[in-house]
Amino acid sequence: MKDQVWWITGASSGIGAALARALAARGAKLILSGRNVEALEAVAADCPTETLVLPFEATDYDALPVIAGQAWSWRGRIDGLVNNAGISQRSLAIETGFAVYQQIIAVDLLAPIALTQQILPRMVGAGGGQVIAISSVAGIAGVPLRSAYSAAKHGVIGYHDAVRAENEHLGLKVLVVAPGSVRTNVSRNALNADGSVRGESDAAIDNGLSPDDAAAQMLAAVDAGTRELVVAEGAEAAIAALRRNDPDALFDRMSAMVQAGYAQQMKASAA
Repeated sequence: MKDQVWWITGASSGIGAALARALAARGAKLILSGRNVEALEAVAADCPTETLVLPFEATDYDALPVIAGQAWSWRGRIDGLVNNAGISQRSLAIETGFAVYQQIIAVDLLAPIALTQQILPRMVGAGGGQVIAISSVAGIAGVPLRSAYSAAKHGVIGYHDAVRAENEHLGLKVLVVAPGSVRTNVSRNALNADGSVRGESDAAIDNGLSPDDAAAQMLAAVDAGTRELVVAEGAEAAIAALRRNDPDALFDRMSAMVQAGYAQQMKASAA
């Protein structure tokens, strides 16, 4: 990846920052995007390579043509695009306002579609490239307390699978990643039923894989030409496998989990 140009959204922390460090170690040049300029600059300072800090609001779709043009013109190409920015949820569907669905789907699904649509013609026209789309185990299976998040992340998989099918013969490679619990701020930044920020993490997240380990698995998958990667262990890996191989067993497991008090346990952990 030496001298390749990679654009990472959600690059200020977590998986995005870990991918930035890992790509920089391989000699890639980086475009780092997100909303927190100070955090992006801190990540850039931690990466021994040429970087462009390019902050923008993911849902400012009207601004994307200019933003994408700036990113492409920085070095005259983009070899890799990482669609990583996102926001999660911790609330029962029956209690969740529609505005929460609009916000999460706008950030997690429409924003990566809008950005990819800007870069896709340029990338294919230049002979191809690599797209990494960060979905979730919740994008493979509907997980309780994450109905909006699951809807958006299912859409991420569907969109990127279709883009791959249409453009693979033109040199475009697409890796869809479905992480389980990774030690990031995803739960702390998740939205409650009323749209407020949860402000607390989950035990599963706190005990999950390190972002650096997750990033290493992702780049190994890029090296291998992998199209889909589940970055999860234990029960979370089993959820993804059951959804493909024995969906009724998974549906029973998810229902039993809720009946056993999962929602109440999660609310208690956030208190």
